[in-house]
Formats: sequence, C-alpha cells, structure tokens
Amino acid sequence: MKQLYIKQKVFSLNGKFTIKNEQEEDVYYVEGSFMQIPKTFSIMNTTRDEVALITKKVFSFLPKFFVEVNGLEVLTIKKEFSFFKARYTIDAADIEVHGNWWDMNFQILQHGVVIGKVNKEWFTWGDSYKVQILNEEMEAFIIAIVVAIDCVKADQAAAAT
Repeated sequence: MKQLYIKQKVFSLNGKFTIKNEQEEDVYYVEGSFMQIPKTFSIMNTTRDEVALITKKVFSFLPKFFVEVNGLEVLTIKKEFSFFKARYTIDAADIEVHGNWWDMNFQILQHGVVIGKVNKEWFTWGDSYKVQILNEEMEAFIIAIVVAIDCVKADQAAAAT
C-alpha cells in the first residue's frame, strides 16, 4: 500500500500544487489553466510527462468534467438537475466511488474491489487529502479521480459566490 498527500495552497490563483509521498517528496505536479477556456488541470509525473488531464466542458447546460488518463477518456463527472442540493454523478467503466465524496471521504472500487481510499485531513491550512493507493497499477487513475472531484467542488464553490 502506498500513501500520497495532496495539499493545495489557499491563495493559489493558478491552481498549481504538488502531490507528495510519505517522505514529503514531490511525485506529481498539478497545473490548472488560469483564465483559459476550456478550464483544464494537467497532472504530471516527476519527469513532467502528463499522465492525466481534466477538462471542463465549455458549452453545457450543466457542468461536466472529462478525465483522461494516458490519453484515454476514463471518467465523466456531471452535475444533475436538482432544485435544492447539488447532485453529481460519476460515470466510469467498472469504477465506483462509495462514501461521501463531496466531503472527500470515500473509497474507489474497481470490479467491486477497493483500489484506493481518500480521507480529508482536518485542521490544516488549505485543502489536504490523504490518498491510499491499494492497487499501484491504478495510481494515476486514482489521483485523477481525486483531483477531478476537487475541481468539481471548487467550480461549485465559485458558482455559489
């Protein structure tokens, strides 16, 4: 099992942050497109090769995000029409997200087997998450899901203000 930590800077306008391992070494870099259409987040490894890309669909009645890992679209997060509380669905082949993903406490399952766990770290400056990777072959995919869900949350918070 591998543990990674995502800590975002509170006042970062351009959406740049790193993902660290248990030894606090950078293992992934995330860069958001600031003032660019469509809004994207690129996830890169230590050699700065892109391993995942998150894109917000521009012309859509309700927000929709596409996640690509290694050039293949693997996941869609879309807002559902509702009158009261915002509802989102995650569409992915053979992947399920169980738990409270809006509060960043959930498990990621593939074919019914847990491949990753995410827990929000409390009492920290900025958003911080502990990500447990149980299937290291799916590491980039798991990181992409966590960053995509966080993008959806940030987009929702921005729309509410």
